[in-house]
Amino acid sequence: MRRDRRSQPRHQERSEFDRKLLDVRRVARVVAGGRRFSFRATVVIGNRRGKVGVGVAKGQDVSIAQEKAVARARKGIILVPITKDGSIAHEVRAKYAAARVILRPRPVGSGIIAGGAVRAVVELAGITNCSGKIVSRTPNKLTNAMATLEALAELTKGRAVRSPAAARPDETPTQTTPPPAGEPASA
Repeated sequence: MRRDRRSQPRHQERSEFDRKLLDVRRVARVVAGGRRFSFRATVVIGNRRGKVGVGVAKGQDVSIAQEKAVARARKGIILVPITKDGSIAHEVRAKYAAARVILRPRPVGSGIIAGGAVRAVVELAGITNCSGKIVSRTPNKLTNAMATLEALAELTKGRAVRSPAAARPDETPTQTTPPPAGEPASA
């Protein structure tokens, strides 16, 4: 028995990630007959629950470039630790190319105090109370978004790895120095 497809509504698969198109630029390459134009799209994707990624791609059409950028952003997704207040754990600074960014935690109810690419990345990461500042003078949305991603990645690094010097007084740090030569290592 054949189903009548016209009677059923078309359902597109809904991605778990929201996306925001940050920037579209027309780029050109010089060939024998003149210039060939294509488009470069910068896209931020995130699930608003701690996963976020930035992707950049080129294509003959804006829609093709955008789809390729989303695919690349999916490959570079990072997990962001968000506090119960919807903020970040501590102030963090990051640099990517010419862009420098500072992210600071804010109390509940402050909202996101940031502009441009920083706001887009932080919103899609799921952070609701945060202050962001682009310290550099670059207006490039791509580098500002990547610097913000680097800053959020610093948060995960600081949480996952703890040095012995940062151990609490009631904890005993593990021995990291090798035993002197000639003596067997104790088990």
